[in-house]
Amino acid sequence: QVQLVESGGGLVQVGGRLRLSCAAAVRPFSNYAMGWFRQAPGKEREFVASISWSGDTTYYADSVKGRFTISRDNAKNTVDLQMNSLKSEDTAVYYCAATLDIPGIAVITTLSRSYDSWGQGTQVTVSS
Repeated sequence: QVQLVESGGGLVQVGGRLRLSCAAAVRPFSNYAMGWFRQAPGKEREFVASISWSGDTTYYADSVKGRFTISRDNAKNTVDLQMNSLKSEDTAVYYCAATLDIPGIAVITTLSRSYDSWGQGTQVTVSS
């Protein structure tokens, strides 16, 4: 398993922006696809965005497409989630997740069950 630590959450007004970061304690980090998920109170955890080991392939939930951007830096072992034009419905605990992404392994990175390592989560609150 991979140790993951999220940071960057906080309180922001509607229309504002936040940047979440996730640091991974694993080598090589480039063997892992990374994902961001979120869970709002009383709701199930949902997919937000994912990025392949190389960064060439990204996926986004329809609800965040055009507003959020996922990126990674394999030299620094980090994956970021830039969140712009935040809405009140973006309020949730955001989790970083990792799954092995190497040749010969098929991974559906939009599914939470594909991931075996999770961070502790960081709270994002968007106030109106």
